[in-house]
Amino acid sequence: MWLALKNLFRYLRLKALVSFARFQVWRGGMPKASPDSILQIPSRTGRSIKAHCYKSTSFTPGIPSPLLINFHGSGFVFPLHGSDDFFCRKVTTSTPYSVLDIQYSLAPEYPWPACHNDAEDVVNWALKQPDVYSTSQIAISGFSAGANMACVAVASTFAKDTFNTLLAFYPPTDLSMDPEEKVAPEDDGRGGGITAQMARLFDASYLRLDPGKADPRVSPALGPVENYPENSLFITCGRDSLCLETERLAKRVEEKHGEGVVLRRMDKCGHAWDKRAAPGSYQESKRDEAYGLAIDMLMKTKQ
Repeated sequence: MWLALKNLFRYLRLKALVSFARFQVWRGGMPKASPDSILQIPSRTGRSIKAHCYKSTSFTPGIPSPLLINFHGSGFVFPLHGSDDFFCRKVTTSTPYSVLDIQYSLAPEYPWPACHNDAEDVVNWALKQPDVYSTSQIAISGFSAGANMACVAVASTFAKDTFNTLLAFYPPTDLSMDPEEKVAPEDDGRGGGITAQMARLFDASYLRLDPGKADPRVSPALGPVENYPENSLFITCGRDSLCLETERLAKRVEEKHGEGVVLRRMDKCGHAWDKRAAPGSYQESKRDEAYGLAIDMLMKTKQ
């Protein structure tokens, strides 16, 4: 009984803190997306998983389309579905790929492994749609927490060759480290990273059922790399405290799979810089560079 009460109070405390943080995000403006359509994909829990659908401009009716499945950034707690609208549209106007941008379960209400279960359910659903999607041409991408989900999907959840491409933008890949120990390589005092205090809130909410932080399904940097696609892109940010852990993972993947693996650090850029890049700015040019690398990677696997 006392343990149950302790867990309840822990949840209520996290819920209050996250609700306040969500309010601050809401005050700053929520994402506005313009997908071509919206799907409701069934989940194992009986609820529906919302997906924004973006159709490739080269789509031909009756011919299955290559598919990119994308997971937005969230810190595992923020409802930011739609924040990748620009990226999704860029993919569909520049490649044969259509895109499903997924709204997944968030903590602390739905802690680990809920979001990964959603990812698994979405991919399994897509694999059962051979008349709509080319099931031999499925790529997966994500930003921040969503990129962690993408890495877990390719490394631990699905068989090798389920995905032809991985696009991972600034993911947290080692949650076993104390956030205080994570330092951006360009720690010039300008910020741009996730503070240790905020990272602890994210981790406590996401991992409130206390899975092992060294579990590869939590920290993909600590897991095997055999199942990563030969075409994998890792984008890191010089002013991001998550930079070095992802670069360590990317180098392991490159050692295993060779020159098809691309690691690129965006200098003078902070975490999620691409979502707030001002027109004409240096950050916008780096966003275009990063997205261009993603387009190039997808075009390598279009056949």
